[in-house]
Amino acid sequence: MKPLQVFLGILTACGGFVDIGELVFAAQGGSHFGYKLLWPVAVGALGIIVYAEMCGRVAAVAKKPVFSSIRETVGLGTGLVTLAASQLLNILTCAAEVGGVAIALRLLLDAPYGAMVLAGIAVLIVCLWVLSFDWIERLFGCGGLFMLVFLGAAVWLGPDWGETGKGLLPQVPDVGGKDLILYAYFAVGIIGSTIMPYEVHFYSSGGIEEHWEPEDIPLNKYTSIIGFTFGALITMSIIVIGSDLFLSEGIKPELLGTSLLGPVDAFGKVGLVFGLIGITFAVGGAAVETSLGGAYNFSQFFGWEWGRYRNASGAPRFTLAWLLIFILAAAILFTGVNPVLLTEYAVIFSVVALPLTYFPILAVAGNSDYMGEYKNGPLATTLGWAYLLIILVLAVAAVPLLVLSNGGQG
Repeated sequence: MKPLQVFLGILTACGGFVDIGELVFAAQGGSHFGYKLLWPVAVGALGIIVYAEMCGRVAAVAKKPVFSSIRETVGLGTGLVTLAASQLLNILTCAAEVGGVAIALRLLLDAPYGAMVLAGIAVLIVCLWVLSFDWIERLFGCGGLFMLVFLGAAVWLGPDWGETGKGLLPQVPDVGGKDLILYAYFAVGIIGSTIMPYEVHFYSSGGIEEHWEPEDIPLNKYTSIIGFTFGALITMSIIVIGSDLFLSEGIKPELLGTSLLGPVDAFGKVGLVFGLIGITFAVGGAAVETSLGGAYNFSQFFGWEWGRYRNASGAPRFTLAWLLIFILAAAILFTGVNPVLLTEYAVIFSVVALPLTYFPILAVAGNSDYMGEYKNGPLATTLGWAYLLIILVLAVAAVPLLVLSNGGQG
């Protein structure tokens, strides 16, 4: 395992963790409940670390991506239902991410939103068409490192570190009625946005794209732990900004650009530009991941040729699939739907689909017939089942909380 490969893998994961879901739920959650919503970020981050490590290890040893495991584990009928649900959610999520890119570009370039939707999709398609998988990861991952400006802004605001530490402990605030429902809604949304299904679909397929072998298992472990921990810190920073900048002033950040007030307050125009660049690359990277994730799902489920290491003619159905997801995403956005609202619905309904995505990963990673000596150990097994239980609770609670909280409006 080469040191440069380790560095680039970790750098990519660091920049590629935060997407529009974290931006929306973290900023709104912090503006409502302050530091008390830091713990869902920690819970979600540990969960995605556990399952990303598993599916990366499965990719390295068994050469099985997630959707291949789903079909083998739950059967054709349930697998088709999972595929249909996952593809619908991938399209909705991709639309939300592209909408986020368009908003960031509009603020950065002072250009019409509709034109930025078309420009954003065109640039993303060109990147996917001409770049290898490695360079796609590096481009969007390294560009996403501009999100560090949010971490700097949170520190500059001078948070109460004692209260911040308390916020990392699971808790129920001293509120009742609608406020308690709203708190639960944001907690579910923050955890859900951290462990979206497309993340493990993309991560496991990426391991196969990069031809991981058992000797790459340490790289997989370092990438998942360090990269996702970094992403969790950025998300926590947005919550701190929501708490220290918005909560005291009664500001509700219902617009994506509102979260940029933190970097602007700390660093002025430089903070604004860095924040917009970071959002563009981080959310653009998530749009690429969702489009590729959908193409991976179709191809792996039906046994098509797939992979960015093939040219377009070498895997035509795979190429058509990710192009179609972008086209459908654009069509959704041109209906005039609010990308922030679309994000909330995409995250909440993704939570409902989580068990059928995560259970097959746990089943295959713990199966000695597939994994041999690399199967889950006691710690991975315990954490995997614990998080599966958490996921099941979230899946049951997500939609009722969406309805009862009026979509987070209280």
